Amino acid sequence: MQFGIFTVGDVTTDPTTGRTPTEHERIEATVAIARKAEEVGLDVFATGQHHNPPFIPSAPTTTLAYIAAQTERIILSTSTTLITTTDPVRIAEDYATLQHLSNGRMDLMMGRGNTGPVYPWFGKDIRDGIPLAIENYALLHRLWREDVVDWQGTYRTPLQGFTSTPRPLDGIPPFVWHGSIRSPEIAEQAAYYGDGFFSNHIFWPASHTKQMVQLYRRRFEHYGHGSADQAIVGLGGQVFMRKNSQDAVREFRPYFDNAPVYGHGPSLEEFTSQTPLTVGSPQEVIERTLGFREYAGDYQRQLWLLDHAGLPLKTVLEQLDILGEEVVPVLRKEFAALRPAHVPDAPTHASQLAATTPDKELIP
Repeated sequence: MQFGIFTVGDVTTDPTTGRTPTEHERIEATVAIARKAEEVGLDVFATGQHHNPPFIPSAPTTTLAYIAAQTERIILSTSTTLITTTDPVRIAEDYATLQHLSNGRMDLMMGRGNTGPVYPWFGKDIRDGIPLAIENYALLHRLWREDVVDWQGTYRTPLQGFTSTPRPLDGIPPFVWHGSIRSPEIAEQAAYYGDGFFSNHIFWPASHTKQMVQLYRRRFEHYGHGSADQAIVGLGGQVFMRKNSQDAVREFRPYFDNAPVYGHGPSLEEFTSQTPLTVGSPQEVIERTLGFREYAGDYQRQLWLLDHAGLPLKTVLEQLDILGEEVVPVLRKEFAALRPAHVPDAPTHASQLAATTPDKELIP
């Protein structure tokens, strides 16, 4: 079981001080948060890709390569890589380069994006979002697996005898998760290729997440990749913790009430009762997270959002300390004890390489 954090990279005014960080401060904070995540023993750090204000992660591979140079163990990922408005040739080359620079400590999550104005900035139409995602990923999948590719589709110029460089490290393409909040087509795509499916798991009730994950699991089995309970599933979520619930709710409430995605809608109490958002003590976070297994099954990756809604860097780093010291060690033990032996771990570069050469250690 992998545990980690993801960021959407929003630049949001702190409602308790009225101060808005600069873009430079927010970018530097992203790096500091990633380094802290490794320090406290987390497995994954993921950054989003956004091209519109008030977000700063428009160049995720640049950020992740910089983080790779300052870390040693943590897996670097995305949340998400826009497979619709980013050309698949660009994705193939950028992320293969990151794979080499990080010595395989990376994977990525594909998503189509739901911000309408962004599509025409890159010559695309949001009404083509689903077919774009399907076609572009089909090409990317081939670019990482075939040395020479001939291609003709609907949404980009044809390719003739094209080789994407650099080739994937050790001949192993980066592992891909397909991230979605509400698109059954994306769950179907993940199942078709035998890739991972990541349910954002923040804005929607558990019943919706259950439906999406079950769909992916059924189709994963249908396409012959293994039994439904062997499908590779990741879940998102957001937490805010203090020693007791009252302090956590009191401190987090102004951030929730003014957040770009949460604020001015359901109350904090309504939201925490109907979605996976957990605001409370470390023990409450442990119990809530263990409960996800009841409707998602045994899953492989749990990522939390910690730095959203204007929370200052100092507070985010405190949250990481709590996560690393009090929450994740307990969850590792509990999830490991519950996981059946036939359910696989999340794929890594090392595990995929070992699978291609299972008798390597026996060769004299």
